[in-house]
Formats: sequence, C-alpha cells, structure tokens
Amino acid sequence: MTPRLALKVDVDTDRGTRIGVPNLVADCQDVGAPACFLFSLGPDQTGRAITRVFRPGFFQKVSRTSVVQIYGLRTLLNGTLLPAPHIGRRNAGVMRMVRDAGFEVGIHCYNHYRWQDHVHKMSLEAVRTEFVAARAEFLRIFGHEAKTAGAAGWQSNARSRQAYDEAELLYASDTRGGPAFFPRVDGTAFKTLEIPSTLPTFDELMGRPEYPDDRIVPHFMSLLRADQANVFTLHAEIEGMGRRNLFRDLLAACVRAGVEFIRMDDLAKELLANRDAIPVRDQVMRAIEGRSGLVATH
Repeated sequence: MTPRLALKVDVDTDRGTRIGVPNLVADCQDVGAPACFLFSLGPDQTGRAITRVFRPGFFQKVSRTSVVQIYGLRTLLNGTLLPAPHIGRRNAGVMRMVRDAGFEVGIHCYNHYRWQDHVHKMSLEAVRTEFVAARAEFLRIFGHEAKTAGAAGWQSNARSRQAYDEAELLYASDTRGGPAFFPRVDGTAFKTLEIPSTLPTFDELMGRPEYPDDRIVPHFMSLLRADQANVFTLHAEIEGMGRRNLFRDLLAACVRAGVEFIRMDDLAKELLANRDAIPVRDQVMRAIEGRSGLVATH
C-alpha cells in the first residue's frame, strides 16, 4: 500500500504569514501537494510567550531550534517592547491568495499567545469569546465560516471542544498521535471529528544530536505508515522560512517514494462517510518528546 500524507500548516505570527506562507504555497505547488493552512487571525503577541521560560524543557528547545534566527527579533518583541500587529488586518490579501490558489484554509486561533498559554485557565465564556473572535475575523476575510480549526500549541480541553461543536466544524486537528476519533474530555463526548497529527514536527527534532539535518528527512520517511493516513504539522515560520530547504527535501523524498498527498478536508469526509466506525477516545494532556509543556493527545 502507498502511504498517504496530509499537510497541516500552523501559521503563528505576522512575519510567518507575510513571508513563510507564500513560500510554502510555492513549494507545495511545485510538487502538486495540497495543504491546510490554519491562520492566527488577531494580534501577534509572540513576545509575551517569554512566560514559557518556567516550563520544563523550554530552555533546551530554545537552544536547539535557534528561535531568534527563525522567528526574527522583531517578532519576539511583538506585544511587549513593540506593538502587537493585527495579523488578519495586515495580511488578508495573503490569506485570500492561499484560498484562491486552491488550498484549504481554517482557524489556528485568534490570539496565539492567549490560547496556548491561558486556555486551560479560561472559563467557557472566555474560550467561546476567543474562538468567536477568530470565527468573525475569518468570516470577514474569506466571506464564509471556517470548517476546520487546529489549536495553538495543541492546547485543547472540554471548553474549547464545546466551542468547536457550536461552530459546527467539519473536523478539528488539536491532538497528537494515532488515527482519527471523537474526543471525550472529562466524561463528555463531543461531536466534532478529531484528526491528530501523527508525525513529529521539525522543531521537535532540530538540534538534537541524534537528528542532524541530514537525518531528519530519512527519519520522517521511516515513520510513514501505509495502514493509516499520516498527518504532518508544519509551521510557516520554520518550514516556510528558517528550514525551507529541509522541507523542500522532504517533499522531494515523498515524490520519489510515490507518497500520495491528500487534503485534510477530503480525509475528514472520507472518515465521516462511515461515522459509526470512528471510535470515541479520551483526550488527555501529556508530555511528548522534544516539546516543552503538555499537549493534547489520546
């Protein structure tokens, strides 16, 4: 069987939207690969993420991944010493270009920092307000409601799942590991299909002695499975900018291996055609190798 691979692009910052997104569109078009671009739609307050310094593994990740070089000093000051640029208002043209080029588009978040760092402390009403703001900005830019979302930092809970159900999304992609499922959180089952990311991200491997750059692509290829759809989450700021050549190498390796690229929304529709076969699984927060803090998994 031929492995199938879906690409999901998390767009975190203003700079990543302006520079990384057009680069990724061009690179995917070069090999005919579809991708789902999930946009941060509100203020870019990346600089406030310095509070993550207290998370286990944060310093190790920063030293490994050349954060300043990849993201740029300007981005790392947004929302602190510099004003927070509003990503949706500044980059609506870029976002519509992605849609017009035939790529799937959806919601990453409204305020990336607020969601990734504070969603677990927020009330249902606060989570709902945050997601409704993202939906409204998406509607303003694209002229229609979003049909998919993927949480910033894989931070998901029962309150965010309720907001997704209220939005009547086709599917979401908030978790790590394994095949698709309907999430159950704190004993409550939710109706929005979850399609997890099954592969590690580049930044979880970069800088580790066992994964020099020339080993990363072969490692990814060795992880592709033929018995289930593979989902790779990339970042506009990493694969679209700082590690663009490495991502191009990965695309080329997939083409040589005959990997079938698939759209995330097509995968969701295929799965939902046999809805009764989709399992309900408990969603939990766990640590995963190469990433600081906890992420949603099952």
